[in-house]
Amino acid sequence: MTTAPILPGFPAFANELAGTLAVHSQFVLHGNLRDLFLMEPPGRPARPVAMLPLLWAALSPRGYSCLVCYDPVDGVTVFPPQPVPTEAAQRLLGNRVVGRRPSLERLRVHLAKVVGVAEQPPPEGGAAGPAPGDPPPDPRHQGPRHQVAAPAKRDATVRPPVRAAFVIDYAARMTRVPGQLDPAERDFFLYCQKLAFTAVPFESGPVPGERYNPIIWLTEGERDLPAWLTSGAESIRTIAVGMPTLGERERLAEVVAPMLPPARNPGGAAPAAQFAKLTEGMTLRAMTEVVRLSRDRGLGADQVPDAVRAYKLGVTDNPWRHDSVKKHITEGEQVIADRIIGQPRATGKTLDILKRAALGLSGAQATSTVSRPRGVLFFAGPTGVGKTEMAKQIAELLFGDVNAYLRFDMSEFAADHAAERLTGAPPGYVGFEAGGELTGAVRRNPFQVVLFDEIEKANKSVLDKFLQILEDGRLTDGQGITTHFSECVLIFTSNLGIITTDKTTGERVQQVKPGMAYPDLEATVKAAVREHFTVTLERPELLNRLGDNIVVFNFIDRDSADKIFGLQLTNIIHTVERELQMSLSLTDHARDQLREACTIDTPNGGRGIGNLLESNLINPLARKLFDLDAPPGSTVEITAAYPATATAGPRIEALVTTAGWTR
Repeated sequence: MTTAPILPGFPAFANELAGTLAVHSQFVLHGNLRDLFLMEPPGRPARPVAMLPLLWAALSPRGYSCLVCYDPVDGVTVFPPQPVPTEAAQRLLGNRVVGRRPSLERLRVHLAKVVGVAEQPPPEGGAAGPAPGDPPPDPRHQGPRHQVAAPAKRDATVRPPVRAAFVIDYAARMTRVPGQLDPAERDFFLYCQKLAFTAVPFESGPVPGERYNPIIWLTEGERDLPAWLTSGAESIRTIAVGMPTLGERERLAEVVAPMLPPARNPGGAAPAAQFAKLTEGMTLRAMTEVVRLSRDRGLGADQVPDAVRAYKLGVTDNPWRHDSVKKHITEGEQVIADRIIGQPRATGKTLDILKRAALGLSGAQATSTVSRPRGVLFFAGPTGVGKTEMAKQIAELLFGDVNAYLRFDMSEFAADHAAERLTGAPPGYVGFEAGGELTGAVRRNPFQVVLFDEIEKANKSVLDKFLQILEDGRLTDGQGITTHFSECVLIFTSNLGIITTDKTTGERVQQVKPGMAYPDLEATVKAAVREHFTVTLERPELLNRLGDNIVVFNFIDRDSADKIFGLQLTNIIHTVERELQMSLSLTDHARDQLREACTIDTPNGGRGIGNLLESNLINPLARKLFDLDAPPGSTVEITAAYPATATAGPRIEALVTTAGWTR
């Protein structure tokens, strides 16, 4: 049988606090404290309120007359700031306490009065002066100066004249150096711990029952207060204030949706239901701010996704909705085919995934997809076949700018604590102020392609970050700032399945070879990727998030190698013209010689061809031009190219013509 809540329509943490006032003298509320909270008492409309109004609404029906509040900035205040609660607080504390910032020593006095415990005696050798608000001592009752005072009689408890709660806000900011208490801070928290043990519940007012006058600590983190304060203290209850649930977001959306400007295109999805799903992971306060943003920018109820995007990312313009993106993707099949040579299957599957991303259909089968990345691609296959180049082309294809491409070489993230580079060091560690490399870059430009090259070399802790990004589309850095990846395309590259190490002999064995049928190569590589994530890394959930987005690249064949050679040779000619202002050409004989020498290394793909071009053409050409001191405007014709032999390095024969001479 389920017990009915004490406060129907209130958040769970408020019910927990109000329901245990008879057994706990102090409460530590931590977590999502600065949010708004829905109050929906029976027979009354729901409304969002901040923490103090919520606590007052929860405690006032239990007979409490006021909330005495303290924080390091405003000092002692009273909530609600009305005459009756203020008068009740003055009965407790005196007339000259509210509105002042007491020292920690004076704060102990105020806490003792509210809780109902005798004040702390003065230290030996000192005299305790009158507290602010107390009447001055009567001279008639003072003996001679040399008279020895008798020991004071102290009652353990003093029943407070008013039922009240003492709220200490921003409690984590009461210490100068977190984790290192000075003597005054240590004495204060020790006194508060003793208050928890010595306080006594009492009955007062029209509401029957014995209850404490509690101390309520408000702090962001559960461990922000000294650990020994709450350790083993059963009278101090720690309560987490969580993020709003979908149900709470739906109820708030129903309250605030009528405040949105009218829809420009009526007939779409219900704005309240859509609003609640779009704000997954957001606070209720953030939802009200989205409504304020919508009203300020004139975004109607049918433009809630734009308003949420503007709040998260700071921009309303969505490049994914530009007609140019669809046009570029439509034309991209030929553009990419011209630049990524010999990979028709990989190019086709990549473009299919990009079309799905442009339409917003990535993960459409899931219940909620609003926060996940726009697109996820996992490029696998031999080295040098165009995986990294494909990522660059995708960035230029989607956003018209190759600078919208962010690359992380995962071989640099193999150490145990490498994940901190992506998200930033935690508080107290070196590099905390710098933030994370990944989170900072995506916040600066939320619309970009992010490439994680050679993912198999990353540490396991880094892969856990990827799991969060793929599932939730967001990542919180060491400074507590949330970065959203909902508009990014994430690309992972890997060489898994190409070469494996024999566990018995330690020898490296090539699993796939040039000339292998593509279906067989694809199956072998995918099996290796599956084994790596499920067996080696023990992260099958990460493989599950990748789904069918694994794109396998093939070895390049001889025809593709010839085309790549031609493209790279053209790049060399254009670079010479641009950088040296010289005209470079090759005879057919020299071109054939170079092609024969540079396309023999097809297993290493286009990168291998480029390396051989550098050795057989660029280096000898640079040596010849340097030795001749050829001036700008010269014409260079290469007539022969000879690869390296056992006794000599590569060399070329060339005619260099300039004004007045030919060599």
